[in-house]
Amino acid sequence: MSHIKKIVTLGLIQMQCDDDPKKNLATAIKKIQACAKKGAQIIVLPELFLSKYFCQEKNEKNFALAETIPGAATEILGQLAKENRLVIICSLFEKKANKYFNTIAVIGTDGRVLGAYRKMHIPSLPPDLYAEDYYFEKGDKFKVFDTAYGKIGTLICYDQWFPEAARYCAALGAQILVYPTAIGWPLHDPQWKKNAEHEAWQITQRSHGIDSNVFVAAVNRVGLEKNMKFWGASFASDCYGRVIAKASSNKEENIIVKCDLGLIELMREEWPMLSERRIKVENQKIL
Repeated sequence: MSHIKKIVTLGLIQMQCDDDPKKNLATAIKKIQACAKKGAQIIVLPELFLSKYFCQEKNEKNFALAETIPGAATEILGQLAKENRLVIICSLFEKKANKYFNTIAVIGTDGRVLGAYRKMHIPSLPPDLYAEDYYFEKGDKFKVFDTAYGKIGTLICYDQWFPEAARYCAALGAQILVYPTAIGWPLHDPQWKKNAEHEAWQITQRSHGIDSNVFVAAVNRVGLEKNMKFWGASFASDCYGRVIAKASSNKEENIIVKCDLGLIELMREEWPMLSERRIKVENQKIL
């Protein structure tokens, strides 16, 4: 069966993060500009890209890294988005009143913040690797943003492991799921475990693409930070779960990948899992 092609181009930025937020922002700007020159329309940055992954420890001083949305970072990125007609997906440590969140800001092609998604699933274990519950409140809803280039479902890292999150975004109309991520291996883990965890990480996200008929983009950081070696391997997969682009595990890379969103309607006609799912089952409670 033929389909009408609808091509959008993603720019996935896999980067190593420094202690200095200004340096990280400058690095991101250069990489965004490079992606724009290669035709990228939607840019995705890693989770909490303005700093090292500070959640490996509980330290009150790290709250000073938080900023408002809109704020200094979104203003600078907004200007870049406007100049290059980009949609920019950026994960920030957000301060709102007296609460703190792990948040995605979605910046539209006019440079304005279209909205924010606050991470729903907050990891707490192991505390020497992922003590996010010390820093972040939980978000209260899943969100999909209708952008100039398509409908984007925004999820963050640990949300990857919960199929309900992907399905909810798909039900809201998402065509692309983006997962800004900070994930890696503890230094002491054996190689077999590292391999298994990485494979599980990719498989679970590819499966979300299949059962929810969406494209997936997972964008990780690289480098050694304290107790963890971040494994990179940022990738994009299509609505059939096929990996259509992938980065290495140990270096910074910009991935430019074209996604044919027209495949989504074709797949949903042939494999109508979304429309035929049974949400309510009599006398049965889903836990």
